[in-house]
Amino acid sequence: MRFAITLLLGAALLLSPAAAQTGGTAIPTTTISLGTATPGGGFPLYGNAFAQVMNAADPQITIAPRNTKGSNENIPLLEKGELDLALVAGEPAYEAFAGIGRAPVRLKILTAIYSNPGMFVVRADSPYRTIRDLVGQPVAFGAKGSGLPILARYVLDGLGLRQDEDFKAVYLDRAGDGPAMVEDGRVAALWGAGIGWPGFAAVASSASGARFIAPSAEEIARIRAKHAFLKPLTVPAGSYPKQSEPIASLGSWSFVLTREDLPDDLAYRLAKTLHAVEATFCKQLAQACETTAANTIAAAPKPELIHPGVMKYFREIGVAK
Repeated sequence: MRFAITLLLGAALLLSPAAAQTGGTAIPTTTISLGTATPGGGFPLYGNAFAQVMNAADPQITIAPRNTKGSNENIPLLEKGELDLALVAGEPAYEAFAGIGRAPVRLKILTAIYSNPGMFVVRADSPYRTIRDLVGQPVAFGAKGSGLPILARYVLDGLGLRQDEDFKAVYLDRAGDGPAMVEDGRVAALWGAGIGWPGFAAVASSASGARFIAPSAEEIARIRAKHAFLKPLTVPAGSYPKQSEPIASLGSWSFVLTREDLPDDLAYRLAKTLHAVEATFCKQLAQACETTAANTIAAAPKPELIHPGVMKYFREIGVAK
């Protein structure tokens, strides 16, 4: 009954002021909320581009991005039905699906968005060159509520290090505050992840320049021996200014998750629209080049976690059985 009332109220709100006029005929539009994260981070950058591309491709759907505190807020907002879609980093998604520290969620995957190889960035003139060099130093591990600190916790735990005890851990109110803290020396390093991540780009573009610190091959093996769900990933050369060599690291895939009761036909339509504009999205945002149907199938922890409406579309195009 609650869901039926919600749908009726939503229809009343959406079909009148949100109606588009085409040749004098009102075309009803559906507004879909999309939770991202704090300003200055990778999720708002991706979410805004996602909405722009999708809205242009399907005038009957309006995706409305909304800044949140990040993955750890997005998950309960989806569960309560206060968001339709939300960006969630791989580690919080893994914990939520597995029921680590909470009951397992019944949310679904709309799409994998991009891989998140985790690493630190320091000033180019910094004396720090390894993760061990950063022990005891002030390190910004990302915004409160985001998935970045969780990824860092798993990576460091695999090396026998404790994030809050072995480092002077700093947690940001806004993801965009981190680069300036590296530049002026308030922190020795900034932890982040992904290709085209704004924090890394900002430090690399600064007057001092950047050096990236990722786990060594031996450290990657140690981390994966303890946390096998983390996958070896590579940051290609040229992903950031003056980054001439690829950087090997590890991490996981971030997702767009949906509320449990998102209708199958709407999920199908979103998937069909998204994967029809994969090339356009890739041209607009480098990290969006990883947003593909094939990557969604490969990145999902289990096929049944992908929304049934999305799976219907994937079967039609032959990427799923």
